[in-house]
Amino acid sequence: MELYGTLSINSLRKYWNYVLKAVTTMSSGIDQIDVEELKKRRLPLGNVPRVLDHAVADITVGLLVAAARRFKEGVEELMTGQWKYGVQWMIGQDIAGSTVGIVGLGGVGQAVVKRLKGFEVAKFIYSGRNDKPEAKYLGAERVPLDQLLKESDYVILSCPLTNETKNMINADSLKIMKKNAVLINIARGGLVDQEALYNALKERQIFAAGLDVVTPEPIPKEHPLLTLPNCYVVPHLGSATIETRNNMAKISAQNILAGVEGKTMPFPAF
Repeated sequence: MELYGTLSINSLRKYWNYVLKAVTTMSSGIDQIDVEELKKRRLPLGNVPRVLDHAVADITVGLLVAAARRFKEGVEELMTGQWKYGVQWMIGQDIAGSTVGIVGLGGVGQAVVKRLKGFEVAKFIYSGRNDKPEAKYLGAERVPLDQLLKESDYVILSCPLTNETKNMINADSLKIMKKNAVLINIARGGLVDQEALYNALKERQIFAAGLDVVTPEPIPKEHPLLTLPNCYVVPHLGSATIETRNNMAKISAQNILAGVEGKTMPFPAF
């Protein structure tokens, strides 16, 4: 590969530490970055934590409502002239009185709980490696992941993608979940074994899923998940608001400027 038509990438490797001064990602997660390589080269890495919490929490609630109340199925029947009347048509799941389980009670997870409190959720539970001090104020109880999956009417994935969390939702964990359960993923597509999810949704092992993230992205239009009436997928729109994206860009620029000048980044990832 040629760089500016003259220097190849390979020829630049010996000057790498002089050319590259800092790295930042315009995202909260850093799973797409080779962190160990940056640490080895002593290069700073920045990210944009917390600034996208509200926007992502908003779309989480939107996905939850859409999946629980069968928006995709309803719109498809509307558009094809199949609108049916009757007390048993398009019956969905209630949010009031439900148990909501959040895997990863970070900034996004906390913002989601605050929003869902207005829906009169009966119980909030969460799983994670550590207790969250904010949980007491939010009224959320920490439980093991298996217990969360067994008890939750809504399972929301908002944790980082790591070697430990990859495919945490798989054939075995889906079997633990309730028949009426709705799975919401706004974190990373790699948290879910999509083949297992497809089978579980097709067989009505769980009620529905709402996904803002998938693997790969963009997902092919022929992907089996997109054929399911009870799988509501949007194209990674979590932080896609004007104000949020502007703030993410500003923070990324501040990180790079600080890193180039040899200063501590305002938002270092490590």
